Amino acid sequence: MKIVVIGGSGLIGKMLIPLLRERGHEVVSASPSSGVNTLTGEGLAEALKGAQVVVDVSNSPSFADAAVLEFFETSTRNILAAEAAAGVGHHVALSVVGADRLPDSGYMRAKVAQERLIRGGRTPYTIVRATQFFDFVGGIAQSATDGQTVRLPPALMQPIVSDDVAAILADIVLGKPLSGMVEMAGPEPIRMDDLVRRYLSATRDKREVTTDVHAKYFGTELNDRSLTPGENPRIGPTRFGDWLSRSVSRG
Repeated sequence: MKIVVIGGSGLIGKMLIPLLRERGHEVVSASPSSGVNTLTGEGLAEALKGAQVVVDVSNSPSFADAAVLEFFETSTRNILAAEAAAGVGHHVALSVVGADRLPDSGYMRAKVAQERLIRGGRTPYTIVRATQFFDFVGGIAQSATDGQTVRLPPALMQPIVSDDVAAILADIVLGKPLSGMVEMAGPEPIRMDDLVRRYLSATRDKREVTTDVHAKYFGTELNDRSLTPGENPRIGPTRFGDWLSRSVSRG
């Protein structure tokens, strides 16, 4: 089976492609670096020729509200049009748990717009929503830093490591279209302020975490339902402490 991975040079794409190839499939990495630009449509028709499945794990180069919305809407329209022309049988898109519950976030609004286009398209689809990645905990800390203080809410999360995202995604890609949405999450709930506090302690970072229920996460206030999955998510096996130990020892 031919599978095209849009955003194949990114974090998840680079992990997903070898997993699919190991199972005997022809996998094409499609990104600007390989001559495929989903914003302009350049190279898209050629890449999708003969493809049975398209996986969209791409991300916007800018997270500014207008730019991220333009990216996901334009890119998704171009991909869906190319899929229809090529007769693709399954569109798989990676999205974010809680996207529809955080309308104050420009990024989340853009992901909801992407999902809406996919649902309205002609290609059978599966939307896969993942919780926040362990890999981005340093970025969460940085976004909330003022001097030596990291101000974060105590909102509940259930983060997942990127390796587990790719592994679960591979199974979904090789399955039948759900014409719906599935969620994935890590094995344990943890509060955002505690997550970052543990990370800073393990990496011997002297910044201090201050808990503030009104602190915003990329522009929006959170509660315990904002970033946690609903019923029956697919669960990755890797616990945060195990990932943290490995990351610190490698660093």
